[in-house]
Amino acid sequence: MKIAVIALGKIGLPLAVQFATKGHEVVGVDVNARLVEAVNAGREPFPGEAHLAERLAELERLVPPAHQVARVTTDDAEVAAEAFARWVAEGQEGVVVKDAAAPYEAGRRGAAWVKVKPRHTLDLVVLAVERGSGRRTGTLSNIHLGARNPAGGFVGLGETEHDEYPSGWTMVGKTFKGMTDEMLAWQTRRFRELEVADDGWTVTLRPEQVVEVAFDGVQRSSRYPGGVALRFARVLRYRDDKTAAEADTIDTVRSLAPPG
Repeated sequence: MKIAVIALGKIGLPLAVQFATKGHEVVGVDVNARLVEAVNAGREPFPGEAHLAERLAELERLVPPAHQVARVTTDDAEVAAEAFARWVAEGQEGVVVKDAAAPYEAGRRGAAWVKVKPRHTLDLVVLAVERGSGRRTGTLSNIHLGARNPAGGFVGLGETEHDEYPSGWTMVGKTFKGMTDEMLAWQTRRFRELEVADDGWTVTLRPEQVVEVAFDGVQRSSRYPGGVALRFARVLRYRDDKTAAEADTIDTVRSLAPPG
């Protein structure tokens, strides 16, 4: 697709870059000949951009405090950690840490802006696993994560009850993230040892293998019978030093979810 972007300012230029990175043929047009020359030559088109500290000072001059986003400027790690903990407790997913001396870079955060989110971990049990696809063909890849449910009850597979699973476990999500090639090979062998059923895509397991997962948070969910699901779960390691009876409970998972 051929795309023409008219005006290569701080909105038009990042837009043109986004189209180009997706493989489109992009032509940019602007009345500013020096800007067009700089872009064609691969030079910074907006030299002399104010650093973050200067932009924040101008923001404070123009915008009432009630309409500004809360922020802390500090080089004290304890002050930053306290602000981070406070904002997360208030319901924010995390913060963006910015270099006060960094110039504005249109259309990207760059290395001067870093997202920081709290990392939670849980020890869960693998209830089932799906076959891999693409470069993971031939492996057992996407694992179903279960929390221990002392009250009993069957776990859910997707949007439905899956009565082949044993009572006492509640599914809280799936993940194929964080797995190295070595880990994939190991878990493929391990899960075949725990197999109790295979429908051609999903292999149901005896709930014995404990896995430690990291995740960004817990969200309310109508898909799973426990009412909650992990956000952006990824595998850290398999816990052969723990038994399934030591896995975290569904109540622990629910305690991390926002009120609702």
